[in-house]
Amino acid sequence: MSLSLGYYGDTATEKIPGGVSGYDVPEGVDIRGRYDQEFAKILTKDALMFVADLQREFRGHVKYAMECRKEAKMRYNSGGLPGFDPATRSVREGDWVCAEVPPAVADRRVEITGPVERKMIINALNSGAKVFMADFEDALSPTWENLMRGQVNLKDAVNGTISFQDKARNRVYKLNDQTAKLFVRPRGWHLPESHIFIDGEPAIGCLVDFGLYFHHNHAAFRKTQGQGYGPFFYLPKMENSREARIWNNVFARAEKMAGIEKGSIRATVLIETLPAVFQMDEILYELRDHSVGLNCGRWDYIFSYVKTFQAHPDRLLPDRVLVGMGQHFMRSYSDLLIRTCHRHGVHAMGGMAAQIPIRDDAAANEAALELVKKDKLREVRAGHDGTWAAHPGLIPPIMEVFNANMGDKPNLIKTMKRDDAATITEEDLLQIPRGVRTMEGLRLNTRVGIQYLAAWLTGTGSVPLYNLMEDAATAEISRVQSWQWLKYGVELDGDGLGVRVSTELFGKVVEEEMGRIEREVGPNRFKSGMYKEACKIFTRQCTAPVLDDFLTLNAYNHIVVHHPTGSSRL
Repeated sequence: MSLSLGYYGDTATEKIPGGVSGYDVPEGVDIRGRYDQEFAKILTKDALMFVADLQREFRGHVKYAMECRKEAKMRYNSGGLPGFDPATRSVREGDWVCAEVPPAVADRRVEITGPVERKMIINALNSGAKVFMADFEDALSPTWENLMRGQVNLKDAVNGTISFQDKARNRVYKLNDQTAKLFVRPRGWHLPESHIFIDGEPAIGCLVDFGLYFHHNHAAFRKTQGQGYGPFFYLPKMENSREARIWNNVFARAEKMAGIEKGSIRATVLIETLPAVFQMDEILYELRDHSVGLNCGRWDYIFSYVKTFQAHPDRLLPDRVLVGMGQHFMRSYSDLLIRTCHRHGVHAMGGMAAQIPIRDDAAANEAALELVKKDKLREVRAGHDGTWAAHPGLIPPIMEVFNANMGDKPNLIKTMKRDDAATITEEDLLQIPRGVRTMEGLRLNTRVGIQYLAAWLTGTGSVPLYNLMEDAATAEISRVQSWQWLKYGVELDGDGLGVRVSTELFGKVVEEEMGRIEREVGPNRFKSGMYKEACKIFTRQCTAPVLDDFLTLNAYNHIVVHHPTGSSRL
């Protein structure tokens, strides 16, 4: 299959079978993705008009928000530091509260996350977790097939009709009578959807994800899942309250268009960028009619720390395995998030446990499980109302930890105010993490980055590697840390070698790790996969003079495939 060469330049095309008329689209909408009868049930004229209306109303605001991100980056690259905004001090110090938490999602003590794949959705909803976050973002490679099949899958899930036949295992998967509550995470503001053009430009990815899902599911969801509320969402990658205001206005517009009550839609915002930690009150304030809390998106937060301080050679990170919640800046972020949420009457959600069961080593599996339980005990004792897990096997032990410490209370919003966190300062949130840098750290970054990207290019966005479930966030840490170490020629001071990271050393590491990857995955899989293409992209990004904002934004061009007859109105 040919691949596109860029968003607006030459793109690859494929012919679809003769006799297919393509999608019926409203004026100004052009679908360039493959035609499929199942997809056509999602891409109806009314649904596309809804998405187009959102795009036309909000694209100017989104473009301005992206320009503001660029201006902020220039300030940080010129030596500036993020901090609390004096202009919004009254918001931070005010006694306001968000709308009351809907009863359907009062108890969120354990949440599972995963891509919008059919089998994953069924298993996650059946997992025993309180919430399943179905992901169009970091856990999904945004190919046309993945995105559209994801919408089909979610519609079936909301309707309660979803099933999956695993022919290899001769097993049929269906929903249990009792399932987790469904949240959906659309993509971030920065990502386009280049298979759908509106008025001659690519659609905004998150408005496609949100708009199609909301249009088809809001009525059924409110009856079957939300007890009169919903749908429910997770919102990623925000950097400030301006971006939260756009989402709030999108929600209000959607509620009005659907004829449902204001405040029906509810969302949790991931605090996963360093600038956003200084705007948590303001973000909640903008979304106060639609908020159900904040979440510690800690892997992206580490990535953002490096990206924010890319021009600050005095703020180099140690090996990524050493940047955990024990670091002062990470603990401060978690504590302040809890205080902020509980002051305003909403959930403070903890971070991801990315471990997956180690089936061939019982001792190693038990040790990993103990680390997970220790981390979750820290979270619940700190006051988090719930937490994330990447694998169904982690749900029972994590649930046990939270049950033992929360009792029969659905959450800790009213009982753990964390007034002690009121003294957290900008310096606490920016403190340089401590630890060493090693050759093994550089090698792990290289292996994880290349293998994740190879999977992403072939349509998989959630990848088990070395007993962890990796998604785009952890791959981003691998990329930006390697870039940072290369740019500043850091000394690998943790293993006694004393060598400095250079282009020559990095090239040698890449070559050796590619050899290791081939040995680990086998020659046939290595040859048929996209490891060499991934290696080129990863190496180019790590050695670039200017750091790319996002790994997936740069690599997105490689998975866009245009079909010239996708729309019936061109």
